[in-house]
Amino acid sequence: MADIYAPPLRLLVAPTAAIGAVAVTAAALVRGASAGLGAVLGVAIVVGFFSVSHIVLGRVLARSPELAMSAALALYLFKIIVLFVLLAVFRHASGFDGKAFGLTVLVCTVTWTLAEVLVHARRRVPYVTPAATPPADDATTD
Repeated sequence: MADIYAPPLRLLVAPTAAIGAVAVTAAALVRGASAGLGAVLGVAIVVGFFSVSHIVLGRVLARSPELAMSAALALYLFKIIVLFVLLAVFRHASGFDGKAFGLTVLVCTVTWTLAEVLVHARRRVPYVTPAATPPADDATTD
């Protein structure tokens, strides 16, 4: 039953990759090759982070839905730590444009989130399980 709650990964990666390709092209044309490289890194980080979260949370939901919130918070903490490490490593890097990187991360994050909202809004997910048999009517007054 957990499969109905998780949209296919391709429905989220495709729009993010398309917008990311536009961002990479625009950055490379406007600010040069280093900006294009920064945009590529931004797209890779966003798609990587969100894909890992999607896959791991899908597996957690399939096995034990009660652990979903704990797993989501643990993944969030892990991603924040990895992001801080990446920022520390790339702090003094001069091989790519930091502004293009940041803007691409922002645009791709908004795109992924919007795609997720749209996919969930269009899915028919039952929130009430229908009863197998109708309840007996004990209070009949004729």
